[in-house]
Amino acid sequence: MRNAIQWLRSLLFITQMYIMLPIVGFVGVPLVWIKRDNAFKVIHFYCNWVRWTASWMIGLKSEIRGEVPTGEVLIAAKHQSFFDILLLASVLPRLKFIYKSQLKWAPIINIYAIYTNSVSVDRGKKGAAIKQMVAAVKDGQKKPGQLVIFSQGTRVAAGAKKPYKVGTGVLYKETGQPVVPASTNVGVFWKRHGIMRHPGLAVLEFHDPIEPGLGLSEFMERIEDVVESGSDALMEEAGFKLEG
Repeated sequence: MRNAIQWLRSLLFITQMYIMLPIVGFVGVPLVWIKRDNAFKVIHFYCNWVRWTASWMIGLKSEIRGEVPTGEVLIAAKHQSFFDILLLASVLPRLKFIYKSQLKWAPIINIYAIYTNSVSVDRGKKGAAIKQMVAAVKDGQKKPGQLVIFSQGTRVAAGAKKPYKVGTGVLYKETGQPVVPASTNVGVFWKRHGIMRHPGLAVLEFHDPIEPGLGLSEFMERIEDVVESGSDALMEEAGFKLEG
């Protein structure tokens, strides 16, 4: 019975979340046309709305730990569900994302991606995609901000393992920017698929930045170790049992 009630609460939460997305998005468009930076305010409002409604509709509270990056940096983040994107977007002052080009056809997302100077990348051959990503990011440096890249390239379920893609390391070397690792445990409560959302405390944690100067292989080892160990610790704190 308790699970059935939580499932129903989850359904109502998801419904209002997706109803609010186009409402906030379309209402915010004139503000963005008046001043480009208003795009960040609209995004912050929506993401914090979802965090607030999640706290009382489904009992999922959320917390940001560590120092929130504010300068021109890359953020290598763990990606477990849609909620970690919302947590990042709720606090980063000038967020930018690397996103797949198919999202160009999503009207609301595309408008705000353009006005936040996010980077669209075609998924194809690995080498061509990396070159395209580096060129787009370098061009976008004219607009300062915090560029989020999901180093594993996709959502990874809580406790699952997936290799880290070299793209993050290439950006680190080519841009000469510090990289801030970000861990999370959101996948424990908000799965990649399905309606059920579980109560608890979802955490996004920013770690100390990795400064420029490391070799590619050393950097990739460092970023994976920091993000994975941080995420494992947060999941264990939430009561999730890790294999091994």
